[in-house]
Amino acid sequence: MAIILDGKKIADEIRIEVKTAAAHLKTTTGLVPGLAFILVGENPASQSYVKSKGIACDDAGFHSVTERLPASASEADVLSLIDAFNRDVKIHGILVQLPLPAHIDEQRVIEAIDPSKDVDGFHPANIGRVMIGMDTFYPCTPAGILEILKRYDINPSGKHVVVVGRSNIVGKPIANMLVQKKEWCNAIVTIAHTAAKDLASFTRQADILIAAVGKPGMITADMVKPGAVVIDVGINRIADPSSKTGSRLVGDVDYEPVKAVAGAITPVPGGVGRTTIAMLLVNTLKAAVMSQR
Repeated sequence: MAIILDGKKIADEIRIEVKTAAAHLKTTTGLVPGLAFILVGENPASQSYVKSKGIACDDAGFHSVTERLPASASEADVLSLIDAFNRDVKIHGILVQLPLPAHIDEQRVIEAIDPSKDVDGFHPANIGRVMIGMDTFYPCTPAGILEILKRYDINPSGKHVVVVGRSNIVGKPIANMLVQKKEWCNAIVTIAHTAAKDLASFTRQADILIAAVGKPGMITADMVKPGAVVIDVGINRIADPSSKTGSRLVGDVDYEPVKAVAGAITPVPGGVGRTTIAMLLVNTLKAAVMSQR
């Protein structure tokens, strides 16, 4: 039976560490880390995410501001807000909640954020630093995956990591992070995706399998090498008549059958998703410290 990699436990540890460090920063310098959220439209999931992130900021002792714009807001409106936050010395991190309405160019919005305040780690300048192994703001979900591996003493060095998914948010950055010749990285990395004619032929080679495709239950037990570490990044809502809400959250991994094969596995919920907000706090604290240099 697989070891359950408890993302909630890891996230709680990180948040306590950040809260302690932020209190020390305030005591010694008077500086309070500040994070600005920009939310466009009424997407319920986006509203929930921003609310959760705001609560996490308050708990960490951070200053946070949330600017809400209607779905009809123009790209210029969003860019104007970003410009104001770029110039605001009390704001050290800027997060534009994605997805944006279709009429707004997400890439242009991301590129408008000052790279020194890009705590999501999506700006091309920061992604480029990830690519060549420089210190930067690592995208929060991949950074959370690394923290889970570290804190459970699962060293990827010399291991074959197969990443299923090639998104700019998870797949590409985690592959580039793990391939670096660094401590807690140094892996042999394969990126696989749905274009593979026989995806299982790749996934069965993985010592560490990272599923980030957004398709519920796509990774089945026959696709996993016995004893492999399985990191499930997927968060998918599916219908469940037995649930009070009529639905439930599941990952990209067919959890129960895979748990019987794997050596370790992250649950959904309670896995990688819980560490993402914690790493956002880490990045914002880092941005605040860097602002003093």
